[in-house]
Amino acid sequence: MTGYNKPLPHIAGQAQEFWQGCKRHELLIQRCTDCGTYRHYPRPMCPNCGSWNAEWARVNGKGTVYTYVIAVQPFHPGFAAEAPYATVIVELSEGVRLMSNVVDCPPDDLYIGMPVEVVFDDVTDEVTLPRFRKAA
Repeated sequence: MTGYNKPLPHIAGQAQEFWQGCKRHELLIQRCTDCGTYRHYPRPMCPNCGSWNAEWARVNGKGTVYTYVIAVQPFHPGFAAEAPYATVIVELSEGVRLMSNVVDCPPDDLYIGMPVEVVFDDVTDEVTLPRFRKAA
């Protein structure tokens, strides 16, 4: 794949497993193996109980729009053709929040609490981004 001219994530460190899961079209979130708390962004210690024990758990990718912003002025040249566009924070059913986009939905149709589900966008041969669409 070529032609993707937007910023890409740095796939390394604690987040590497998250991005590898996205490449396989699986949404993986860290979960504490001691108290069961999900956490995102990935980090070594549980913010709930302080445990260093964690696993990567596949989640269903369903959630709601927690908040959003509509950008009229593109903040990167790669987004100029899409302006105005929305950046959303999605709260997954597991309680963690992800920043992403809602596809196939004009920015004016977004609303807080809108049910969404994950879809995966293979933007390059190496990178797959989790995006969301309005749930049925």
